[in-house]
Amino acid sequence: MKGIILHGGHGSRLRPLTHTGPKQLLPIANKPMSEYCVEAIRDCGISEIAIIIGGIGSNKVKEYYGDGSEFNVKITYIEQDAPKGIAHAINLCKEFVENEKFLVFLGDNIIQKSIKHISKKFETSDDNALVLLCEVENPERFGIADVKENKIIRIMEKPKNPPTNLAVTGIYFLTPKIFDIFSRLKPSWRNELEITDALQMMLEEGNKINFEMITDYWKDTGTPDDIIHANSEVLKNMKPEREKKNMMVLLSRK
Repeated sequence: MKGIILHGGHGSRLRPLTHTGPKQLLPIANKPMSEYCVEAIRDCGISEIAIIIGGIGSNKVKEYYGDGSEFNVKITYIEQDAPKGIAHAINLCKEFVENEKFLVFLGDNIIQKSIKHISKKFETSDDNALVLLCEVENPERFGIADVKENKIIRIMEKPKNPPTNLAVTGIYFLTPKIFDIFSRLKPSWRNELEITDALQMMLEEGNKINFEMITDYWKDTGTPDDIIHANSEVLKNMKPEREKKNMMVLLSRK
């Protein structure tokens, strides 16, 4: 499998913090938020990652991650000339992906637990896609999945009257099948190619889309309040350096 991180956009809701660089480099517990994405992908055993860049401060992304060797991965950079939607960004990675299954992270998504088991499940399944869902209090802010009898029956983008509170997180397991869908996708009212529209089209054409629930912590860090909340949660779960060292000593004695 391969990995993709979307690192573009203008971060307008986070201004003035994003006047000089991309929002995904803003720190969460002293580490750029997109680094959590790199770590989550690497934890799944994926070593080849494409980072989609575009907008303010793209050069800073390259300066920070380099070729990926410091993070034990190999990084390829792909330019998106304008914010034309998530589906458009992923579609730029067709040559990078080739015929492999792949994992996509929006670079401002923070999770706390490993998804390695989900990655392994998808890799050996016949699913055309697998999305991670999370219950939210404000579903009108997100893409939403309507689930009946443990199956996704519909996916929609920011509905005014959401049928469920199950948000489609910015973490997607996909197959090259999605590129055929992208080639026939029409721009939304925002003049963007929406990933939710592509997934809905997959459903309508009889493709198998599975899902897993995130039941611990997930945050789409799109606003200053989200940044503060994510910092609080990550710091809460971090172990002090002394405790880490003690654990390493104990492990070395076993």
